[in-house]
Amino acid sequence: MAELGVNDHHQNELINYMRFARSNRALRLKTIDSCFQDLKSSRLVEDTFTVDEVSEMLDGLQVVVHGEVESELINTAHTNVLLLRQLFSQAEKFYLKLQSDISELENRELLEQVAEFEKAEFTSSSKKGHHEPNRPKLAPLNEGGVSELLNKEIARLQEENNKLKTRLRTIETQVTGTLDEKCKLEKALKDLQKTQSDQKGNLKSKEIATLENTVEELKCDFQKTLDNTTATQKNLEVNLAATKQDLLKVQEQLTIAEKELEKKFQQTAAYRNMKEMLTKKNEQIKDIRKRLLKYEPDE
Repeated sequence: MAELGVNDHHQNELINYMRFARSNRALRLKTIDSCFQDLKSSRLVEDTFTVDEVSEMLDGLQVVVHGEVESELINTAHTNVLLLRQLFSQAEKFYLKLQSDISELENRELLEQVAEFEKAEFTSSSKKGHHEPNRPKLAPLNEGGVSELLNKEIARLQEENNKLKTRLRTIETQVTGTLDEKCKLEKALKDLQKTQSDQKGNLKSKEIATLENTVEELKCDFQKTLDNTTATQKNLEVNLAATKQDLLKVQEQLTIAEKELEKKFQQTAAYRNMKEMLTKKNEQIKDIRKRLLKYEPDE
């Protein structure tokens, strides 16, 4: 880690911003110096001045300097907002939410540390003359950064994917059980109707009436059970469709993470291992798709 507690790449970014700020500060100081110089050359042409004349000159100079300083402070604030906007935009691409501690901006110890770093950095740079600045170095993959964040995101998606697959298996079991129960009930009803038809010719009218009432009651009971089974099946189908949608969303997020990781790893040996792992996950997702097709209604 570098002097400011960040890696070499980020330290070089900080140095570039310091260089930009020093350049703007130098321009503003020259502007303020020119305000005093203009006052000297345009107003201090006599040997003596009254109190009112001196007060008038100082008031005019105050207005000019106040405007220059205010303009610089506003510009600095807006510049910092644009810099933070760049950082936040980069973080949002990797689904990160950055936070800042405003109170640390008034930490005198840290401010003095930055001042010493700036002094040492630019003093040494001026002594070296045309020395080529240090080029930023790529941080190793095992030190965190974007690659580690992508790995964490993929791990989270894989965990969510496993949960969805478990839920899918549970729903599949419930759907299969409901379908089996429905088939059994329908078969029992048909057998009962057939038995009723066969026995009608051999029974007396009173016995037939009693049997018909019993059959009607059984038919009502079967119909209620069948209706409840159908409603349960519909609910399971709705849950199955919702689970499928969640699985597709996870797959899409996983695909985005895979593409980002592939860009970062395409020059490294870890790329091949990660590619193999993602290929296996894609095959698992394809297998889930095939299993889902078995329970989709015919179109």
